Amino acid sequence: MSLPLFLVAELPSESLWTLDGPEGHHAADVQRLTPGEALLLADGRGGLAHCVVTAARKGALTLDVSSVSQVPAADPAITVVQGIAKGERGELAVQLLTEVGVDRIVPWQAARSIARWKDDRPLERWRSTVREAVKQSRRAWLPAVTAACTTRQLSLSGTVLVLHEEATSPLSAVALPSSGEITLVVGPEGGVAPEELSALGGTPVRLGREVLRTSTAGAAAVAALSVRLGRW
Repeated sequence: MSLPLFLVAELPSESLWTLDGPEGHHAADVQRLTPGEALLLADGRGGLAHCVVTAARKGALTLDVSSVSQVPAADPAITVVQGIAKGERGELAVQLLTEVGVDRIVPWQAARSIARWKDDRPLERWRSTVREAVKQSRRAWLPAVTAACTTRQLSLSGTVLVLHEEATSPLSAVALPSSGEITLVVGPEGGVAPEELSALGGTPVRLGREVLRTSTAGAAAVAALSVRLGRW
C-alpha cells in the first residue's frame, strides 16, 4: 500500500521534525499513525520528503526525515478550463481532474452555466477539494485553482482544445505539443454556446460517440492526454 501523504507549507530542513497543526491532527488522531510507520510530506511544488514516525502524541507526530527529493513539473502542462456546474458536480469535476493529473484549473462562468458564483465560497470549496484529492492521489504538485473567469476574461494559452459533442476531430488524433501548455476547455451542463466556441478559438475535439457529463468529461480527456503524452 502506498504511503499516506500530508501537505506542508515547507519541507523539513532538519533530520528531526514535528508535524502538527491540521495535518498533524489528521495523521496522529484520525489516521493514528504510530512509531515505526512511514509517510510522505509534500510542499505542493514538487518537493517530497520520506519520513518515519518516531513519536506520536495528541495532534502531532515527531518524524525522522530520511530523504528529500524533487518531482519535476509535467511538460507540457495541462490546464483545464472547467465550466461551473450546479451542486456538487463542479467539486466532483475538480476532484477527478486532480486525481488524474491536471496541472491548473480555471473555473469558467460560461454562458450556459446554471450556477452563478456570488462570492468566494465556491472557489474555496474547489481549492479544498483539490487539496484533499492531491493527498488521496499522493501527488507532489498541488494544481493551482484560479479565480473564476467569464468568457471575455479568459486568457487561453498554448494548444487550445475545446470539448464539443459536434466536433469531428477525435482527441486521440489531434496534434499535441512536445512542450509548453495544453489548455482543455470543458463546458457546463448545457455545453459550450456557439458564440463562445467562436470566441474561444482553438480546436473543437470529441472524446467519442458518447456524451459525458461536465463532471466526468474533463477527467476522461486528461486521462486520454496522459496516455498520449507518456505520463501514464
